[in-house]
Amino acid sequence: MLSNACQYAIRSVLYLAIHSSETKKIGVKKIAEELESPQPFLAKLLQQLSKKKLVSSTKGPNGGFFLTQKDRQKSIWNIVICIDGTEKFDACFMGLATCGDENPCPVHFTVAPFKEKILQMFRDKTIAQFTDEILSTGKVISLKNIKF
Repeated sequence: MLSNACQYAIRSVLYLAIHSSETKKIGVKKIAEELESPQPFLAKLLQQLSKKKLVSSTKGPNGGFFLTQKDRQKSIWNIVICIDGTEKFDACFMGLATCGDENPCPVHFTVAPFKEKILQMFRDKTIAQFTDEILSTGKVISLKNIKF
């Protein structure tokens, strides 16, 4: 449902929420290494998020990306809107031009509650809440150090 770009953006913001602060900035090279994502692509995404004030950044020798307390109170939905827009959540699962409760496609009533639940979670939970959940449950945002 989400583009690769949006997935990378969400993972990078959650990584920053866990590992950065206003006194500890992280460069894009380190983030890309830790998340095993393409550095130039991630740099463009982080710049886009920074322009929309979803992440903070500073330039220079001690510069990098970080999240402020204000940034942490934003939602994953803000990232989705910035990177992918809302079209994927508004579009018909089967690709029909018009689909809704009035004109449902064959899977509309199966998919609609699922889409609504995801949308609600993305809108209502803050980045800080997702971060707390990651830290308390051991959920992962990267498989880099996972042994199989």
